[in-house]
Amino acid sequence: MQNNTIGSLIWLRLMRFTNQSNQMSNAFLKRFGLTTAQFDALMQIRAYQPLTQMELAEKVTVTQGGISRMLERLEKEGYIVRKQDWKTKTIRLTERGEAVLELAMPEQLAFQTSFFEEVLSKEEQQTLYTLMTRVHKHSQKKELPHE
Repeated sequence: MQNNTIGSLIWLRLMRFTNQSNQMSNAFLKRFGLTTAQFDALMQIRAYQPLTQMELAEKVTVTQGGISRMLERLEKEGYIVRKQDWKTKTIRLTERGEAVLELAMPEQLAFQTSFFEEVLSKEEQQTLYTLMTRVHKHSQKKELPHE
């Protein structure tokens, strides 16, 4: 561990926290019949509808192939509808999709918020948010390494 920089240690800690948080959220969201990825997709659809599959894929952490399978499942469950608008297929929430979010969203947000409110002061939470926003914005400007 001596050769690790503080940056690499932060990255590893973030990866572990994200993985653990997703596992716990998947278990938590089971009561609503959703996974963390499905919940995220429904939230993004709600915020930006109507949107295309490509637009949704840019907003969620699911691969292009994974998003197709997820959307098929969400459509089969009656949470979304995909509509062909001339050359473009758009995605919208159904009433059932809105209803499941109305139930799940407050509980999921409270669950996720508890990770921070139970151990960080309001000032520490604001500082963490500010720092993570700065790192995220910087990461969006970086180019991927070439092979």
